[in-house]
Amino acid sequence: MRRRHRRILIGVLAVLLVLAGAGMIAVTTYGRSLNGNLARTDAFAGLPESARPTPRVTGAMNVLLLGSDSRDPDRTADSRTDTIMLLHLDADHRKAEVISIPRDTWVFVPESGDGRHGNTSAKINSAYAWGGTPLIVQTVESFTGVHIDHVALVDFAGFAQVVDALGGVDLTIEKTITSIHAPHRTFQKGIRHLDGAAALDYVRQRYQFPDGDFSRERHQREFLQALLDRAAGIGTLSNPVKLNAFLQAVTRSVTVDEDFDLVDVALELRDLRSDDLTFLASPSAGTGMRSGQSVVLADTAGARALYQAVATDTVQEYLGGAAAPSPSGAAVPRH
Repeated sequence: MRRRHRRILIGVLAVLLVLAGAGMIAVTTYGRSLNGNLARTDAFAGLPESARPTPRVTGAMNVLLLGSDSRDPDRTADSRTDTIMLLHLDADHRKAEVISIPRDTWVFVPESGDGRHGNTSAKINSAYAWGGTPLIVQTVESFTGVHIDHVALVDFAGFAQVVDALGGVDLTIEKTITSIHAPHRTFQKGIRHLDGAAALDYVRQRYQFPDGDFSRERHQREFLQALLDRAAGIGTLSNPVKLNAFLQAVTRSVTVDEDFDLVDVALELRDLRSDDLTFLASPSAGTGMRSGQSVVLADTAGARALYQAVATDTVQEYLGGAAAPSPSGAAVPRH
């Protein structure tokens, strides 16, 4: 098996890399057919270009990755995104970075399109509940100063079916816990083989861990990597029948913006390998209380430096500097 078989990124981007890595991107008719599985949403509705950050580097691409338990982006009442990640593809297409933004990060949320919500500070995932995909795009752009080119909303509930199609996944349970959700499974510490429902249950847990949402983000990344490892480990990527079933299941669990083209994006990612990807966390200053809520406080200076690097396509230079954010959001030295 080739080194992780070009397996990088998460959710829908796993599909893109599988297409490229398995050599099936050459079969553009097949790739175009997969486009038909992708649900579409007008992710940028009502966002005037004059109010958005200006793209500063030709060839670079920024994709907002959202994880939700509903595939329907219009069903936003009382619905909040569990996962918010920003993918940056460098202009030379040789490196990519994925930045996790904790869903409880305290930010300014612009006014919603209907004028009923926003124009206030709140948890960042409130934006999706208040104004759907357009408002979360506007909020992330306001917070980061980075222009979003595409949006992919991953239905994690749908991914349970993907896991079951692969016969389950192996996850490393970092400590024994009991789920707070029915049927209140007990997860024993160690490497465990889980079916789709159990895997999704585990990665939703946060209250049993001292770092709360940070642990959930970490477990979600581990889950998605384990999913791809499983797909490659049982020969899915080299078996056309298994690969087709896998890709069909994944693409049916993803909603993208109206201009997103699976084949075009996969072609842009075709030269990437798994070790070309860096996972980061949005710099944070820990947790605190705001308006009676426990929230994640952004490290303003650290976030400004990181997102400036994203906007100017200098993340690799930033990572080579004296300090960069660790996966937990704290600054650590890099040598």
